[in-house]
Amino acid sequence: MSLTPLMAISPVDGRYHNATASLAPYFSEYALIKYRVQVEIEYFIALCQHPLPQLASFDAIKFDSLRSIYKQFTEADAQSIKDIEKVTNHDVKAVEYFIKQKFDVLGLQDHKEFIHFGLTSQDINNTAIPYSFKAALKDVYYPAINDLLTILKGYAEEWKAVPMLAHTHGQPASPTRLGKELEVFIERIENQLDLAKAVPYSAKFGGATGNFNAHYVAYPAINWTNFGNRFVNEILGLKRSQYTTQIEHYDNFAAHCDALKRINNIIMDLDRDMWSYISMNYFKQKIKAGEVGSSAMPHKVNPIDFENSEGNVGLANALFEHLAAKLPVSRLQRDLTDSTVLRNIGVPVAHTLIAIKSTIRGLNKLLLNQAAIQQDLEDNWAVVAEAIQTILRRENFPNPYEALKDLTRTNQKINANSIAEFVNHLAVSDSVKAELKQITPWNYTGV
Repeated sequence: MSLTPLMAISPVDGRYHNATASLAPYFSEYALIKYRVQVEIEYFIALCQHPLPQLASFDAIKFDSLRSIYKQFTEADAQSIKDIEKVTNHDVKAVEYFIKQKFDVLGLQDHKEFIHFGLTSQDINNTAIPYSFKAALKDVYYPAINDLLTILKGYAEEWKAVPMLAHTHGQPASPTRLGKELEVFIERIENQLDLAKAVPYSAKFGGATGNFNAHYVAYPAINWTNFGNRFVNEILGLKRSQYTTQIEHYDNFAAHCDALKRINNIIMDLDRDMWSYISMNYFKQKIKAGEVGSSAMPHKVNPIDFENSEGNVGLANALFEHLAAKLPVSRLQRDLTDSTVLRNIGVPVAHTLIAIKSTIRGLNKLLLNQAAIQQDLEDNWAVVAEAIQTILRRENFPNPYEALKDLTRTNQKINANSIAEFVNHLAVSDSVKAELKQITPWNYTGV
């Protein structure tokens, strides 16, 4: 049985395959193998450029041929490495043997033993994985979240003057403007994006227990710390952790997980608000020909996109939480649990991408129902009580809060007429009465 979207166990690769396919070049097994090959090749080239005495005469013209090993990497190459792994039972050693085979083809047999020189497997994994993670966020995640922000900013501008009844504790509250409420989410997302982008993509590179033991014993005159810093920071574009065990300590990776989780929580909050506005009839939804809302109720047009997003955010955040809590914890100089867990790095990113795309889809279906918004304001004249009692405070009117409380906290319907009658009986100047009568649920929206 071949693996297809219909046969995939996870909906990430099944039902939602089209939404997540753009992540395959960064988080698939093929991608992990390719990035490992890239790090190994670039490490060998860095040794030549340092240079090590035995590699000082290596022809730099050959560098392009070496880089073509990973730049032209194919699924067949990845399968060759998997076939080698069946014998070695070690995934990174299989990469080393694959590259040695390529050296044979290129006539570089004399230099094969400097492939993976002095390294442990985690020097490759703990650079290849943050490298791929950084690339995935840059190429896929940030463009997707920017698409979401673009839509929100468009609506915020379009609806900036639309007055709307606010709800605190689910009850009618001082009116607001619809565009401003979307600005809340825009600001929150942008602030958290700034924090996320400020977190370094940390990597470990220092041999079996982080001290360059093998490197130093072979070439004690070389400053291997400087070499490692240049290789990781300048060539790979990551940030080398200076003191590590066999593995990266993952503290900054945990910070990335927490940052993405916070942005996801904002998206979930947006999803729930949009769902609520739809249930309040503030929005209708565009109807797609042939689409069914319910198998039993023909009239239904459900807010399924916001619900889908909320569900995927929940799954993503559960995994982000586990990664952030588990990865920084390892026994002594290393155990294998980080490797097992880290293979799932693409899964929460995939659920996050599904959520973002679902929210975008839901937003694109929105049709403003201004009549319902206007009617809700008309039905809730009591919300101007805050405005009236505040002006009365300014005028030193006795007990203004209590006076408005007695008016509004009854079962009597409050409308424009009852508010006007109340104002008429106030012991204030005619100019203040005129000022109070100008206040309506439509213009009491603040700055």
